[in-house]
Amino acid sequence: MGTESSANRRIPLIMVAGIRAAQVAAAAETARREAPAGTALVHHDLRQVAQGVVRRLVRHGDSESTEVLELAHGCVSCTLRLDMLPLLRRLSAAPDVTRIVVQLDPALEPETICWALQHVLVDDRPLTDDVDVQAVVTTIDLATWLADATGEEELVERGLGGSADDERTVAQVAVGQVEFADAIVLSGRADDPWNQVRTEAVIARLTPNAPGTHLDDLDVSALLAKVPADARRGEVDGPQGQLLRGQPSLETDAGVSVVVFEERRPFHPERLHQAIDVLLDGVVRTRGRVWVASQPDVALWLESAGGGLGVGHAGPWLAALEPDKWADVSPERQVRASLTWDDYYGDRMQELVVIVHEANPQDIVHALRHALLTDDELAAGERAWANYEDPFGEWHTDPCGDDPAETTADATGETGTR
Repeated sequence: MGTESSANRRIPLIMVAGIRAAQVAAAAETARREAPAGTALVHHDLRQVAQGVVRRLVRHGDSESTEVLELAHGCVSCTLRLDMLPLLRRLSAAPDVTRIVVQLDPALEPETICWALQHVLVDDRPLTDDVDVQAVVTTIDLATWLADATGEEELVERGLGGSADDERTVAQVAVGQVEFADAIVLSGRADDPWNQVRTEAVIARLTPNAPGTHLDDLDVSALLAKVPADARRGEVDGPQGQLLRGQPSLETDAGVSVVVFEERRPFHPERLHQAIDVLLDGVVRTRGRVWVASQPDVALWLESAGGGLGVGHAGPWLAALEPDKWADVSPERQVRASLTWDDYYGDRMQELVVIVHEANPQDIVHALRHALLTDDELAAGERAWANYEDPFGEWHTDPCGDDPAETTADATGETGTR
C-alpha cells in the first residue's frame, strides 16, 4: 500500500534559481509567504560543499530548522542523492505541506535538479511520483547578469563551485538558469539603459515565452498564472531535443540576434576545433548537434555560454542504427528525422543555434562553413575521414564517479550503481 502522498496527490513544487543568492532568497521567501502555513521552503547552501559541508534550511509555518550536513564526497550529486531528494519525499508525504519551494544555491542549475526528480530513485521511485514542478522561476540582476552571462570567470573563482573539481563558468550556470526558466523575476536596474535593453533582448531569446515581473512587484501566483500551458515545467529535452524552444525572434534587437546554422556536410574535426573560438567571443549562447567526419556514427553536442564551452556525446545518428533499434528512439525524434531525411546523409546534419550580442553573425557563419568538408574531401569518403586527427575523440567524465544517471538512493542515504 502506498503512502497518502503517492496514492492521492502530487505536491506542487516551485523551483527558484539565480546566480545572485540574495535575490533568489528574496523571491523564494515571497513565494513561501503567499501560503506560509502550507508551504515548506527548502534550501541547501553549497558554499562549503567542496569541504564536504552543506547547510540545510527548512522553513515551514512558524518553524525553521538549520542543519549542517557532512558528506563523504563534497559534490552536488551527493547532496542531491543523499539529502535533497529524500527530504523532498518526506515533505511531500507530510499532511500539512501543500506546496514546496526549493531555493536553489547559485551553483545549481534547475535542469540538473529536474532531471534528478525524474530519474534518480528514492525508495525505488522517482520524486515525480509525489511532486509536480509547477514552475522554474529564475531571478536576474539587471545590473550584472549580462556581464555574468558573457564572461569567462569560473564558479570556483567566485566561491560558488559545486565541488573541488567544478570547472563550470559563471556564464554557463547563469545562462542555463535563464534558458530553463518558465518565469523570470528581474531585480535592480542597469546603470546603463542600453545595457538593460540588451539584457532583456538576450533573455527574450533564451526563454521567449517566459512571463516576467520585477522583484519589487512580485506576486508569485499572478506570475505563474501567466506561464503558458506549453511551458517546460521541468521537462528536460536532452541533446536530441528542440533547439528553438518557444520560437524566439530571429530579428536583431539592440545588437542581439539569433544565428541558425544548418548544413548537411560533415565538419573537418581540426578545422571545427579551430573555428570554435568564434563561438566564444561576443556570443552569449551556442547549442546544437554537430557531425564530425571522423565520427560518422555519432552526433556530438556542442554548447557554449560566454567563455565556457562543452562538447559531449549526443548518441548515435539514426542512419547508423539497425532498423530494429529504432524502437528505442523517441517518436518525436523519429518524426523530426523523417522530415529532414536525406537519401545519402540520412539524419546526419549540422544544427547550431547561436545567440550573439557583440559578434558579427556573418563572421560566425563564414567560420563554420569554412570548417565543413570541401568537395574534394567529401569525395574522398569515410575511409579517408577516419584518418583525420580528431580533437573531439575524448570525453570528460565526472571525477566523483557519482553520475546521477547511474545511481539510486533511498531515504537512508544508501546508494548503489545500476
